[in-house]
Amino acid sequence: MRLILELVVFVFMIVSLWKVFTKAGQPGWACIIPIYNWYVLLKIASKPGWWLVLLFVPLVNIVIMFLMCLGIAENFGKGTGFAVGLFFLGFIFVPILAFGDAQYINPAPVPVAVSPVSSA
Repeated sequence: MRLILELVVFVFMIVSLWKVFTKAGQPGWACIIPIYNWYVLLKIASKPGWWLVLLFVPLVNIVIMFLMCLGIAENFGKGTGFAVGLFFLGFIFVPILAFGDAQYINPAPVPVAVSPVSSA
């Protein structure tokens, strides 16, 4: 009985992540590919892809995961409290994000600083 319950929760989490990925304009199948799914989540959170390396560094990975949850929450129009919920209770907050009315807000690209050119 316990195995069936664990399998149902596992499948439900995959479906929820798939839905979050598609809401963010990413391929849904990416949620089932190990390591690549973290890279896509970093893209959804508008974080640099090289942060994936930091997810393999002990203790640093905790900070990176929290910043990733914060970025995901902000890009879906949610606040810091929701990010804390994603971090600690992801099995509850990911389905809320997936099946709720939250829409992915495509963040504006970071403007490139242009130095003034002297015409002398």
